[in-house]
Amino acid sequence: MGLLDILLGRTKPVAPDLDQLFGLPSAAVTLEATAGFRPTGSGAVCFAAVEGAAFEQTHREVQALLDADADREGRPVELTRDGYGYSWLVSRRTPEQLPELVNDLHAVNSAMEVNGFGPQLLCSLAGFADEAGRRLALVYLYKRGTFYPFAPLPGTTERRDNPLELRVKAALADDLRIEQDLNRWFPLWGAPGL
Repeated sequence: MGLLDILLGRTKPVAPDLDQLFGLPSAAVTLEATAGFRPTGSGAVCFAAVEGAAFEQTHREVQALLDADADREGRPVELTRDGYGYSWLVSRRTPEQLPELVNDLHAVNSAMEVNGFGPQLLCSLAGFADEAGRRLALVYLYKRGTFYPFAPLPGTTERRDNPLELRVKAALADDLRIEQDLNRWFPLWGAPGL
């Protein structure tokens, strides 16, 4: 970054650090101890819609890589689109297999990045729930290299549990690189894997 950038207040974008995803298992221990949320075993990678043969080849590579896991039951990665036009690669594991789920998310992100689809990557999430049935996602912002909690309120309306999100932010400050700009805590209504 040059002097002109500093004077004009421009900042250099944070480089994605996919290894931050490996902090999720330790954050899950803290999350369960402080807020009673446990992993659901579901996670997903979101990206801007991609079409074409190159993406299909990447999807097949990811599918083959994750199919090789003998501990997995069912389809390893499911490709879906949400109501907003974004594409999601969803992985499902048992709740006890959070480290394996994190490996899946890392593998999907890495494969997309290596095959030239890094600019389309938006976020990854891991789902959590408590005994009362409340849902929570820990969302990794690919382009920022940070996490934030997303807690939709139960029901059909698109409302968030902001106090819970702020409690989770405080609880996980030592476990994950938390996004400090709350304006970047985007709602993920209807996100698969949540």
